[in-house]
Amino acid sequence: MTDEHALVARLRAGDEEAFVLLVRRYQARLLRLARTVVADGAAAEQAVRDTWLAVVGGVGRSERSAFTTWLFHLLLVRARTASDPVRRVAVPDRATDDRFDASGAWSTPPVPWVERIDDRLAADKLAVRVHEILATLPDPERQVVVLRDVEGLTADDVSELLGLTDDGQRALLDGARERIRHQLAVDLEQG
Repeated sequence: MTDEHALVARLRAGDEEAFVLLVRRYQARLLRLARTVVADGAAAEQAVRDTWLAVVGGVGRSERSAFTTWLFHLLLVRARTASDPVRRVAVPDRATDDRFDASGAWSTPPVPWVERIDDRLAADKLAVRVHEILATLPDPERQVVVLRDVEGLTADDVSELLGLTDDGQRALLDGARERIRHQLAVDLEQG
């Protein structure tokens, strides 16, 4: 796969193919993030289109941060403009779960799934259920989980993108993960 820095350099030079490759690489990710901010699918898609237009017009200004961080920032600005004001969620005032370290990463990573077909089928069902639970989370928690756990952004990048303190970002992430874990445990008990 072509290096991101090289693609951005080519885009700055006016290479249309570089733009197409960047769209292919990030389109689904941008739409997934937009849907955490904008409930209406058409508005989320419009926010993504507006983001790509902004990329073409402002790619020369993306040097102050990583391209991915800049791209997600552009999207969040456009998605927030297209939606109602983001609901604010009180940051829980509780100790951080000991399953995660100070940066929000797993202290002890979960054991990888074995490669048996039964486990793959269970994992597929679990992924669908996690997606359903994720949709019920308050917007800020859902956005933090999508950016950290799905998109793999760093805690610093997520804090910057969402305008949160490090502690606030960590608390939202911990709270969201705990809600997901709790609902999965309830589902398991109910059979």
